[in-house]
Parts: sequence; C-alpha cells; structure tokens
Amino acid sequence: MMDIKSVPDKPGCYIFKSGKSIQYIGKAKRLKKRVKSYFNKSMADPKTASLVEHVDDIDFVVTKNEVEALILENTLVKRHQPRYNIDLKDSKQYAYIQLTDEEFPRLALARRKEGGGKFFGPFTSAAERSHLLKLLNKTFKLRTCKRLPKKACLRYHIGICKAPCIGNISKETYENDVSSAKLVMTGKTKELVKSLKADMKRFSKNEMFEEALEARDRISALEYLTEKQAMDRGKSHDEDVINFISRDSKVYLILFNVYRGVLSQKNEYSFDETDGFFEEFVSRYYSENPVPKEIISPVPLSAPMIEFLERKRSTRVKNTVPKIGEKRDLLDITRSNIELGFFGGEIKAEALGKALGLNDTPEVIECFDISHLSGTSTAGSMVQFVSGQPNKSNYRRFKIRTAEKSDDYAAIGEVVKRRYKRLKADNGKLPDLIIIDGGKGQLRAAYEELSNLGLSIPVMSIAKKLEEIYLPGLPFPKSIDKRGKALQYVREIRDEAHRFAVKYNRLLRKKEALS
Repeated sequence: MMDIKSVPDKPGCYIFKSGKSIQYIGKAKRLKKRVKSYFNKSMADPKTASLVEHVDDIDFVVTKNEVEALILENTLVKRHQPRYNIDLKDSKQYAYIQLTDEEFPRLALARRKEGGGKFFGPFTSAAERSHLLKLLNKTFKLRTCKRLPKKACLRYHIGICKAPCIGNISKETYENDVSSAKLVMTGKTKELVKSLKADMKRFSKNEMFEEALEARDRISALEYLTEKQAMDRGKSHDEDVINFISRDSKVYLILFNVYRGVLSQKNEYSFDETDGFFEEFVSRYYSENPVPKEIISPVPLSAPMIEFLERKRSTRVKNTVPKIGEKRDLLDITRSNIELGFFGGEIKAEALGKALGLNDTPEVIECFDISHLSGTSTAGSMVQFVSGQPNKSNYRRFKIRTAEKSDDYAAIGEVVKRRYKRLKADNGKLPDLIIIDGGKGQLRAAYEELSNLGLSIPVMSIAKKLEEIYLPGLPFPKSIDKRGKALQYVREIRDEAHRFAVKYNRLLRKKEALS
C-alpha cells in the first residue's frame, strides 16, 4: 500500500484502488487529513469498513482549491463509475426522446443513450416529454411501430400515420417530416412555422387544398406548443427541496423540484450512508441536472459547494436551511414523503401493533377468509403481508374438505388448522399476527385450533358489517380509531384476502359447471 505520509496536505482528489480497479474517488480541502481519517478511526458504517479492506493503493491529484477538486471529482466519477461512490443511475425520472436511425426513423422514449440514432433531452418532466412525443407523432404522422408491418395499421386509417410500410409516402418526403420534427426538438419551432406558412400559401395558390389544410393543422399544433413552452419557461424551477432520513446505514432521500411554491417533480434515491454523503449526492446530482436558483435543505452546503453550483448555473445560488415558515413546511412535506414512500409499511405495522397493545411490531401478518355461494364451492384463502406489502409468493388457497356447507366457523377452523399444523411440522416461520375476516364466532374457531396446536400467536378478527375489531377474551369490540392507520391497514389486508378467496371460489364453480 502507498505510504499515507506521502499524501500532500493540499486540496485535491484522492483515489482508492484495488489493484488496477478504482474503488472510490473523493475530494478534500486537505488530502492528508481526509485520507488518514479512513484508517485512524473505528469505522462507523459497514460500507467504509468494506472499502478500506479492499484498498491496496492510493493515488491523488492536487488542485488549486476545493472547488476545483469538486469539479475534478465529478469528472473522474463519471469516467470511472467507482464501486463505492453514490450511484444515481437507478433514478428513472429523466428520459430522452430517441430519433432512431432506421430507414424510416421513428421517435421513441429512451431511458439511456443506448442504440443508434439521435437523442434529445433529458426531459425533467414526464408529462412534458409525453406531450411533446405525442404531438410530434400526430403532427408529422410518423410511424410508431417497432417493425414495419406488411399492411397498413389502424393509425393510417384514422389519419395519424403516413404508412411507409405500404409505400404510401416516399423516403424523401418522410425524411422532410423527420427533419421538421428535429427542428421542434432543437427549439427551432418559429423557423418551422414560418416555413410552413410559406408552404401553405404556395399550396393554396396552386389549388393544392389538401396539402394546404395539412400545413395549416401543423401550424396550429406548433403554435400551441410554442405558447405552452413559453408558459412553462415562465414557471421554471424556482427551488429544489432536498431532505433525507438515515436508517440502518442507508440513506433515503427525496428531491422535489418546486414551481413557484408548488411541489412538482419528485425524485427518490437510496444509497449506503458514508461520511459526507449529502454533499457527494449534491455534486453528483447537479452535475447532470439544472441547478436551481435556491436549494432548500436540512443541513447547510459548504462554501466550496455553493461556488461549484454557481459556476455551473453561471449566476448566484442560494442555500436555505429553514427553521420555521413555508420553506420549513416544504422540508417537512418532503420528509413525510420519505416516510410514506420508503417506510410506509413499517409505519402501518407499528400503528397496528400499538392499537392492539402488542409487545412487538407485527411485521408478518397472515389473514384468512372464506368464500362460498349458498354453501357451494366453499373456498378458503390466506394472504400474507410483510412490512406493509403483500407477499404474493406466500399466498395460499384451500378447498374446504371437512366443514359442512355454509358453516363459516368450521371452515375457518379447518384452514387455520391446516396452515399452522404444516408450518409447525416443517419448523416454518410463524406470523406475528393472524387476522380473521369475520366476527366473534370465526375468531373463536381460529383461536381454538391454534390452542390445540399449542401455538400462542396473536389473533384478531374484523367483522364485515360495522368493521369492529374483536380480540380473544374480550366480550366487546376493541376500540380503534376508525380513521387511523391501524384500521386502514387491517382493511387493506382483509380486502386482499377477500379478493383472493372470491377468485378461488369462482374458479371452483367454473370447474364444477364444466364437470
């Protein structure tokens, strides 16, 4: 390994290597101090510890100041894509419009610049991108099929495709239409409208009325697009709001683009937590995306980072860390979105555990329901939810074997017995909570079967009519907030179990009818 003592105490970038492979690239105001920190302290996070274990060589590049180090770091990270740097490539909020290089080119949505052709974008607004793609295809009547069919499709018959597949348009004329679409995507709409107006006059003068009508329709569509683009430019991003939650060595982060005080585009990221992760994220994100006039964040950005952003924007950038007021509300809303987006299931499970008075949060919940039609084709279902999400690979369905027709109590007892007798025999993982779709009778039947098996799993039921919650040993329904997250979660699970049971009941009836 390279001697750390030889690392200069100057601003620049440090490069951790494993053999010839670059593992991590970072920047520092004082290279020696930053590099030594990796080896002199006990590692707080597993990712940094893993990184140090793999490092067998250290390289560095000295710069004039920390801002230049930031710029160099971005360039090197883009070029080498090191394993331990923050990876933002999983974000799917931005996409391109691709003009393919086929004989008769088409416009398509592209997530990455892969394959042949020309790419326009990226578009930060999915709605704007979709609108433009739809308008261009409709206005210039370009093909949308991936393979040219042998006969004209419906789009030709309703007048929104020129059908090059059947030779309805010459290659030269089609290429002219493609060139017009390219002018629009490069922002030269006014020049195209001017040309189309000249064409319309010429067509009218020569009594080519169909061509004149088509030119007029194109002019109308493009003038509408020009007005919309002008309006959107007037609503350019005023602010970006960034907030994050660190949990279990992971960072969960959401960045909102704000249009004149209204939350708009939402961008979600999750990555391993490391020292300085926030500024690393900011530098990576804004090296690929427009820098706003103001960035609202829970922690302040350093002066070199602000200077880096201002260089990219070519004007001043304000960083606000609000404590009160509307901007604080924006930060709080962003945090709420993180909690719901990344931890919504955990929040629901915690609320249900608290409402039922359970000692532990019910992470794994299984719910049973019975479905039949006047006592025929009786079917049982069991659905499983894990951390607030349905785990469909563990759904089970039961054809009732021993219970009498229309005896819901016995049917519930049978499926509960069959499910947990097998799990017990196989030493399978038992759920943290069992929900029964029904009232006190169904709950009693399930509880008795669990007791007979020697299992002490928390169990409850939810009655259909008034959606009351029953627990073993309580003569009256459990009082639970009707609008709270706990009951909402129970309803969600119950409804899924009911849907699954009804589906199986219909299948059984269909089989019986065929037989």
